[in-house]
Amino acid sequence: MGERWWHRKFRGCGYRLTVPREVIFTVLSKTSKHLSAEEIYIEVHKTYPAIGLTTIYRTLELLVEMGFILKFDFGDKRARYELAEGLQGKQHHHHLLCTDCGKIIDYTDFAKEEKELLGQTEKGLSEKFNFKITNHLIQFYGLCSKCQKK
Repeated sequence: MGERWWHRKFRGCGYRLTVPREVIFTVLSKTSKHLSAEEIYIEVHKTYPAIGLTTIYRTLELLVEMGFILKFDFGDKRARYELAEGLQGKQHHHHLLCTDCGKIIDYTDFAKEEKELLGQTEKGLSEKFNFKITNHLIQFYGLCSKCQKK
């Protein structure tokens, strides 16, 4: 399959790519779900039973600090993780969260008006508070189509 993006990035930053780091990247790269540490551990444990849950937690926090993965709180009292970058590079997205079933939808197909509104909002906030905005996270809460029918 060739070299993965995280191999190059780790080398470029001068970090070692340890087995727990590599395995976590592999698990996250094979799913579109936002996995919790426990769910990642279950997947890792299938192939590498010697890697413990504590190692998973520590490694996840380190990878978040390094900017390789993103950590989210969707209100279910469990941190969830996803890769900061995919095969096509970084792809900014927002989340739609169903408050009934917990479904999480990545929202990436922004309309021109949405991009303009967000750009204006960021510019206004930057000027008002003399704050350089480098990123944002938007989460919408509501009911998915399946839960609306209940």
